[in-house]
Amino acid sequence: MENNNKPEFLFDKVNYKILLVGLAVIALGFILMSGGGSDNPNVFNEDIFNFRRIRLAPTLVLIGFGITVYSILKNPSKK
Repeated sequence: MENNNKPEFLFDKVNYKILLVGLAVIALGFILMSGGGSDNPNVFNEDIFNFRRIRLAPTLVLIGFGITVYSILKNPSKK
């Protein structure tokens, strides 16, 4: 009686690749959101309200979360 207990992963290799892409998109969104502050608190910096921080970065974060959820819900191919 030979028992081959090969560890079985929860996801396929494709799922992990899609998950990593989603995490990279989320990280890129948070990186684009950072910055824009002023060294002097008495000086107002208008750069915090530009397109990149208000529209682009949050959109990338939401798209990244969507990609991550897709990678979790994607059914592995049955062989």
